[in-house]
Amino acid sequence: MKHKLSKAADKLVGRWRIIEMDEYARSDVDAVEPGYIRFVSGLHGDFAYGSVHGWMDCQAIEKDGLPGFEFTWEGVQGDDQVHGRGWAYLVDEHEIAGHIYIHLGENVAFRARPYDRFARREH
Repeated sequence: MKHKLSKAADKLVGRWRIIEMDEYARSDVDAVEPGYIRFVSGLHGDFAYGSVHGWMDCQAIEKDGLPGFEFTWEGVQGDDQVHGRGWAYLVDEHEIAGHIYIHLGENVAFRARPYDRFARREH
């Protein structure tokens, strides 16, 4: 079944570079690869930070009038299978904020910016 996004939620589709995470130094976020979260128009996506890599099943939402996604996810943390939930919403056209929860484990808030814009600033 193909899902349709609202025009507002469509603004989150794409790859976002994680620029900040609670309790994580930048080097830890980028330990395996540059930290990111990616939303795909079919209401799914993936993310990676530290040793965590997750695949998401998303639902478009509004949070305080701002477009966003809630999601459940499953993936790996190192060699362990993990799963959880999370959410992200558009703060403005240049930033999203959200939270990733690992079932029976950590939970971290994050901020991210569009990957292409951030990548240009890193060089």
